[in-house]
Amino acid sequence: MEFVIQEIKMEENPRPPRPEWLKVKIPSGEGFSRLKNLIGRNQLHTVCEEARCPNMAECWNAGTATFMILGDICTRSCGFCAVKTGRPQGLDLEEPYRVAEAIKVMNVKHAVITSVNRDELPDGGAAIFAETIRQARIVNPGITIEVLIPDFRGVWWALDIVMEAKPEILNHNTETVPRLYQRVRPQAKYERSIELVRRAKEGGMITKSGLMLGLGETIDEVLEVMEDLRKQCCDILTLGQYLQPTKDHLPVERFVHPEEFRMLKREGMEMGFRHVESGPLVRSSYHAEFHE
Repeated sequence: MEFVIQEIKMEENPRPPRPEWLKVKIPSGEGFSRLKNLIGRNQLHTVCEEARCPNMAECWNAGTATFMILGDICTRSCGFCAVKTGRPQGLDLEEPYRVAEAIKVMNVKHAVITSVNRDELPDGGAAIFAETIRQARIVNPGITIEVLIPDFRGVWWALDIVMEAKPEILNHNTETVPRLYQRVRPQAKYERSIELVRRAKEGGMITKSGLMLGLGETIDEVLEVMEDLRKQCCDILTLGQYLQPTKDHLPVERFVHPEEFRMLKREGMEMGFRHVESGPLVRSSYHAEFHE
């Protein structure tokens, strides 16, 4: 008798199924499709798409969109991020004007402007940030602007360039707890991110930061980071669930229950944060229009 042995291949780290509270509908609808086509025609990048954000349609319909400037190739290789890593080629000096026009056509009321890391540039792209803010205001009087910036490698005169353009909110995400930085953000430094928030506040900015949960941190570690941020007078905090973009990215260590997010919001408000957005689907720009 002949036996056939069937080889069964198993993933080394199979991704756990998402709990019900993390399941969302795929973005759709005529308005969503129109905006998506507009972005494509104008050769723009939104972090909503690049980061595969689950709230994309909700935010766009609410008049909020997050534009990613300085291209779509990042010089860093963070373990959580879906944006491509590589060597960017040159600068698109027309990008600020196209972003400003897209904001107008999309009827965006609160624009969030973020970027990839451009560590090869002396200013990390700060001048393009500032010009995008200026052009957005010229084309769209009355708009409010939030920037979600990189750490500029601690080149603080680059931070000054962005602050001089006077965005309504300056956001820099801490992302995770210090113990996990080497694995999650290998080219970043926790102390540098905390210092950026301090300098932004001293410069008169409304400051904002955020963390992802589910990467192996403890609740006590999260609370310690929240305390560190509040000591530097961070005004606004976002807390959300990390979701693994592909099998090549860091795995989800656990799905944080909504009740834990509610507890962290209560703790944050007691610490003195002006606003805390905390929940499984929260991302940096979620409900950004309410944070001013």
